[in-house]
Amino acid sequence: MLVFKSLRKLIYRHFKNMRWQAVLALVLLYGSSSWLFLYLAKEQNITGQDFIYWLIVTASTVGYGDLSPETPVGKMIAAFYIIPFGLGIFALTAGKFAAFSAFQWRKGVMGLKELNLDKHIVVVGWNEQRTLPLLKLLKTEAKQHLNRDICLCVAEEMENPMPGTIEFVRARSLNDDSDLKRADIEDASTIIVDCAQDDQTLSAALNISNLNQTAHIIAYFRDENLSKLLKQHCPNIECTPSVSTEMMVKSAMDPGSSILHHELLSADTGMTQYSTVMPEKLPEISVRDLYIPMKEHYGATLIAVDLDSDGKPEVNPALDKRVKPGCTLYYIAEKRLKDLDWAGLTQR
Repeated sequence: MLVFKSLRKLIYRHFKNMRWQAVLALVLLYGSSSWLFLYLAKEQNITGQDFIYWLIVTASTVGYGDLSPETPVGKMIAAFYIIPFGLGIFALTAGKFAAFSAFQWRKGVMGLKELNLDKHIVVVGWNEQRTLPLLKLLKTEAKQHLNRDICLCVAEEMENPMPGTIEFVRARSLNDDSDLKRADIEDASTIIVDCAQDDQTLSAALNISNLNQTAHIIAYFRDENLSKLLKQHCPNIECTPSVSTEMMVKSAMDPGSSILHHELLSADTGMTQYSTVMPEKLPEISVRDLYIPMKEHYGATLIAVDLDSDGKPEVNPALDKRVKPGCTLYYIAEKRLKDLDWAGLTQR
């Protein structure tokens, strides 16, 4: 009895730690030995081109009955070798595959997987109040605009808050280059840095700017002084300050302003603010010649133009201002304008 228990523990330990290479070798050994035994037993109807099919349905105990051993020796081989050993190998392979699949899914939820993303949006940091609504709005916007992937990268001990919807990376530190690279930070087109503390946002944004100098990087700050400090070192980063105080003052002076701004910022209801870039190789055009056709033909209202392409849009530009190719236009519309007839607009 003691020997049996020791043998069982030994077999269980080796099977538990068995690698895929060992499983494959075991399957090949089992299959080739089964064919050889049946061939020596002169089971020509089984050892032909249908052998693999018969072996799988027999080892898995499905047993359709369309093929079966005909000789007494062949029947003994099937009963005492192929079925018992095949059942164990089949269960081992199926269990190992199920465990592997569950582990891979678990790695994704825990943020431990290597990703393969390109031109995606990365949200760096976790804030209890803002990050989850931010991710939901980004997902809504991404569906309307190029359907880009979204990845959340955090240093907190947590799981993917939106499994199956966004990608997730859990880093040891937001300044750890190897963990940031797992989020394909170098290939991202847009990076949003919003940590629980402003100093964490500053540190992460500085590091990310070194890793990806072509992406559009946005950093959220409550402290405007840190925002200015970051702009001094990384002028390419767009710093977004907290505007809650300003919004309350605006609503106090102009009732309804907070509702208006919420409408403009909402990604799924009502009129929303969007932007587009005037394509290259088009002639200059005045704001007047853009404003009226966009309103008449697309129901869109032009509200600002980045005339110098310096990231500082001019709000409510004069009608005689000239818009050049490469300038970013900001407009209000019910949905994003994906098929603007630029040639028609510039020929008016």
